[in-house]
Amino acid sequence: MSLINTTLKPFKATAYHQGKFIEVTEASLKGKWSVLFFYPADFTFVCPTELGDLADHYDTFKALGVEVYGVSTDTHFTHKAWHDSSETIAKVKYPLIGDPTGTLTRNMGVMIEEEGLALRGTFVINPEGQIKLMEVHDNGIGRDAQELLRKVQAAQYVANHPGEVCPAKWTPGAETLAPSLDLVGKI
Repeated sequence: MSLINTTLKPFKATAYHQGKFIEVTEASLKGKWSVLFFYPADFTFVCPTELGDLADHYDTFKALGVEVYGVSTDTHFTHKAWHDSSETIAKVKYPLIGDPTGTLTRNMGVMIEEEGLALRGTFVINPEGQIKLMEVHDNGIGRDAQELLRKVQAAQYVANHPGEVCPAKWTPGAETLAPSLDLVGKI
């Protein structure tokens, strides 16, 4: 069953963010665009490359009114230790949610039960709390923050322009499509 266009289920978690521990709930995500970026574990190999890539693009996400949340089944204490010991993770300015009970990870359908770890799942959530994009990768396949940024921009465009859709490789300023009977068989 797809989570697309469903509302984020209730959750409560603690995140490490800018030197503090903060509470994050589904209500924290309402009123703005959000990205939940699940990864298997702190102190691993592909994960820091992804989180570092997101950190390098974080200002652009923020300029679009988007908050990014990194999520793993580690604790918020582990997130702090990783932040304090890794040059790459020290760049991370977005919240790192600890989900040791797996509630949020299971809610999003990315829990690997036999390992207690998350798959590489990416979810874009609109200001109303609805999931507009979901993408799940095998844990050996890293993600690209720039491509995620393009997808967020497309989701925002579609939300702000009813009746229009973004074709493959769409970027801001490029042509969109207005689905109609006249377009059938002409693309």
